[in-house]
Amino acid sequence: MYTITLIPGDGIGPSITEATVKVVEATGVPIQWDEQYAGMAGIEKHKDPIPEQTIESISKNKVALKGPLTTQLGKGFRSVNVAMRKEFDLYINLRPAKSFEGVPSRYSNVDIVMFRENIEEFYSGIEHYIDAQKSAAETIGIITRYGSERIVRAAFEYARKFNRKKVSIVHKANIMKFTGGLFLEVGKKVAEEFPDIQCNDVIIDNMAMQLVLNPNQYDVIVTTNLFGDILSDLCSGLVGGLGVAPGANIGKDTAIFEAVHGSAPDIAGKDIANPSALILGAAMMLNHLGETVAADKIYKAIRETLMNPNEVTKDLNPKSTVGTKQFAEFIVQHIKSN
Repeated sequence: MYTITLIPGDGIGPSITEATVKVVEATGVPIQWDEQYAGMAGIEKHKDPIPEQTIESISKNKVALKGPLTTQLGKGFRSVNVAMRKEFDLYINLRPAKSFEGVPSRYSNVDIVMFRENIEEFYSGIEHYIDAQKSAAETIGIITRYGSERIVRAAFEYARKFNRKKVSIVHKANIMKFTGGLFLEVGKKVAEEFPDIQCNDVIIDNMAMQLVLNPNQYDVIVTTNLFGDILSDLCSGLVGGLGVAPGANIGKDTAIFEAVHGSAPDIAGKDIANPSALILGAAMMLNHLGETVAADKIYKAIRETLMNPNEVTKDLNPKSTVGTKQFAEFIVQHIKSN
């Protein structure tokens, strides 16, 4: 029996979380869900966007499944997602972007895995106004040899484990010669330990263009925090958008799995949200736990569901009347029939 922290989240979070739990339970993996709160729900329940109860639960259980959380723009509390990553040193942000038949996209057969450094650089929270009038502000991005080495090594180890052929190191060392240069230097040194895996390095602006021109030329990508944040959303767009984009935040002994899209408060409670991203995140979670058979059941079932225009939500088929709950039921049916 696994005990897993469950954070339904804000907006559409509770509805897609409910759908995801039904799908996971259909696989037969015994899980006790420890429900906790964060974000706006955390403030409503405990007057804290990251309640101590939630931190203690994740610390104890080591694995969490999290719905989308609302982060206020330019005001209020800092991103809860960023705070959780720092709290548990979740230095790997793992974002797969994979094509699914039935999901509208400009490309086919895309299969890219993004490794984004998750702790350092411009998301460290080192920023301030430099004058009393608040007319200018400064953000400091620090890149360390230690942080660079462990994220690049994680990308190469993943590539070797899952028989991936190439790792692309993305940087801006031509302009940011110290920070970008350090990341690239460390990346190339780590690559020498993996002679069985092809390695190249690509400047960030060229990488953005190359992904749009031909995403199929890439396999595993590893980069710094800000570049990884941008490129991972770009890669999601290559396969149909954030609606099919799961993510994982992984550290030495703790991991949080999630849908990477927002909380979409405008459609909350309407039973129309697509739960695919969180369900795929749950499949990643099962793989992390070693429950690979159960994870494969979910992957196969969601592929079969997405292929049928009569079984998907309105975002994938404008003529569809299928809601969040019914979409999950279709996936459950495919799991049971397989």
